[in-house]
Amino acid sequence: MKKAVFLLVLVCLAVACGQKKQAPAPDANTVLAGKVKTEFLHAWQGYKQYAWSHDMLKPLSKTSHDWYGVSLLMTPVDAFDTMKLMGLEAEAREAKELIFERLSFDNDIDVQLFEINIRLLGGLLSAYQLDGDKRFLDLAADLGRRLLPAFDSPTGMPYRIVNLRSGATGDPHNNPAEIGTLLLEFGTLSRTTGDEIYYEKAKHAVQTLFNRRSSIGLVGTIINIETGEWENTESHLGGRIDSYYEYLLTSWLLFGYGEMKEMWDSSITAINAYLEDSVASGYWYGRADMTTANRTRRYFGALDAFFPAVLTLSGDTARARKLQESCFKMWMLYGIEPEMIDYSVMEIVSESYVLRPETIESAYYLYRSTRDPRFLEMGTEYFESLVEHCRSGAAYAALKSVKTMEQ
Repeated sequence: MKKAVFLLVLVCLAVACGQKKQAPAPDANTVLAGKVKTEFLHAWQGYKQYAWSHDMLKPLSKTSHDWYGVSLLMTPVDAFDTMKLMGLEAEAREAKELIFERLSFDNDIDVQLFEINIRLLGGLLSAYQLDGDKRFLDLAADLGRRLLPAFDSPTGMPYRIVNLRSGATGDPHNNPAEIGTLLLEFGTLSRTTGDEIYYEKAKHAVQTLFNRRSSIGLVGTIINIETGEWENTESHLGGRIDSYYEYLLTSWLLFGYGEMKEMWDSSITAINAYLEDSVASGYWYGRADMTTANRTRRYFGALDAFFPAVLTLSGDTARARKLQESCFKMWMLYGIEPEMIDYSVMEIVSESYVLRPETIESAYYLYRSTRDPRFLEMGTEYFESLVEHCRSGAAYAALKSVKTMEQ
């Protein structure tokens, strides 16, 4: 589950950047951007008051939580780059001081490679790029070295779990998202440090996974990284597959890795051939068996909603527009999107909302690409809905149900 401060950071970045830079009514949008910044500060102040030096704030009980029993400063590391982008220099300085005073990865703890990579390794590298203090890079390199043993499997695809001190690994039952969502961070670490080992390990893992796609070009949900055999053959764009596709495209865009572009081109052809689905309720991407292409379920959810942004980055704005309209329809069913719906009947399958930012990011990318005020309107709706339903006395809270809006 994503923590409240981190997701509010993404909301703030998407809405504020889009509105301040390109909006046709600068006065009104400057006011709205100020409100966004105020909400970020509300969440940060809650963290400072009730969870300082811990991983995260529990916004209803106003207590702290550490993911692995010891603090890895998830919130300050995650939020630092947004503070810099928002011009919150005082807050950035206090986060920086805390990080250099308290953060250590020399802990005998088993961590999830995927989460530690996107939150801590990515956060530290972004901090170094925006701030320039080499201590951020030193921490990133130390963490990267401690994560490398995860790749010591018979196939080179990583284990889900690795111990930061011993390098011991666990759980060979991995998925495309956790295998494929590494190359941006590991590639950046290689480019920044000059040590190619990080890029090579992450690239090999992605290539190995891609080579195990089905004859029709799809991947499944769960693969055994020791045997290379698929254990769940349902294919889709949702959780456990989603960002695998995102990183194929963005690794090419960021680094110019031509082989990633080839993998993306092959994958999107299969996705559009077998997962794309137009029904009475709108334009969607559903679920199908990776080998037979037989439709399994017409489910779409909050995690699938990243895809309009990726389509936009790929240049397929027509599909991106149509899918974003469907994502917005899902949001407006109850005023905040549920975790999952059956789009064939537009009924909720899972009614929680855990502060996911994907549909907000998609609206942001579409607005920046097209300058269509329709997507700016979506961003405003998203922001106002979050303030109305998810704001708590200390920060922002997830919802048990979008039907009742119970935090």
